[in-house]
Amino acid sequence: MSFVNAHKERWGVEPICNALQVAPSTYYAAVSRQPSARQQRDEELKVEIARVHRENFGVYGIEKVWHQLNRERIQVGRDRVHRLMDEMRLEGVVRGKRKRITTMSNEVDTRPDDLVERDFTAAEPNALWVADLTYVSMWSGFCYVAFVIDVFSRFIVGWRVSRSLHADVALDALEMAIWRRRRHDLTGLVHHSDRGIQYTAIRYTDRLEEIGAMRSVGSRGDSYDNALAEAVNGLYKAEIIHRQGPWRSLEHVELATAEWVDWWNYRRLHSAIGNLPPAEYEALYYRQHEAAEAA
Repeated sequence: MSFVNAHKERWGVEPICNALQVAPSTYYAAVSRQPSARQQRDEELKVEIARVHRENFGVYGIEKVWHQLNRERIQVGRDRVHRLMDEMRLEGVVRGKRKRITTMSNEVDTRPDDLVERDFTAAEPNALWVADLTYVSMWSGFCYVAFVIDVFSRFIVGWRVSRSLHADVALDALEMAIWRRRRHDLTGLVHHSDRGIQYTAIRYTDRLEEIGAMRSVGSRGDSYDNALAEAVNGLYKAEIIHRQGPWRSLEHVELATAEWVDWWNYRRLHSAIGNLPPAEYEALYYRQHEAAEAA
């Protein structure tokens, strides 16, 4: 029927049906038939699927669209979401692009121990933070983006965009993280990074000592040593940078990053924490913790 509809203005219904060896009455019966309840529901779901995909930077794939619909009490099966997204030609973002070097290893100074050993799990907020840098290509050159992530919830506690790759970009992201967690005691926090000079600079290490944090640096010098932070960088590039460029200026990147971080922290679903947003996951932890203490 779709072929007939597409070409009937040019050749007419009956000649096409004759060529396809289909009775014209079959076509007219199909056209006049009322859509089934399932077809009507599919059309309603397509509207909701398109909305969820659009509201989440157009990066959600089948799994996250399905989870978000069910969070909104729109009951639908995963296979149905898969089928409808295929029909609508909607898909999730795919990561992957060559990485520019953003950190230079410091092999001269004494390096702290690796306290993480590639185990990126934490039992509570502010137990383990990971930090890393990435870059963004602009019309006028490059800018650099630093993130600090709480491993427990994947909450981005600090970030900074800068034209310079010097220590200040990493330190400013750390200061935001400390400010955001200012109501919490950070003594004993493990701060993990790669061996870049931005993270071994004296001002950076002194600031960690001031808050009672313990420094941890990857021991083997590859991406697996800081895999969770690398994954966040990869998603940032895939979900916003590669999709919404080209980037005119640092201010353009900074505004888009602020919007993305807010979405990441408060609305984006994360499979590693039960398909909840980081802020919701932390709030759930504190509610359960308070209830346990009260009991």
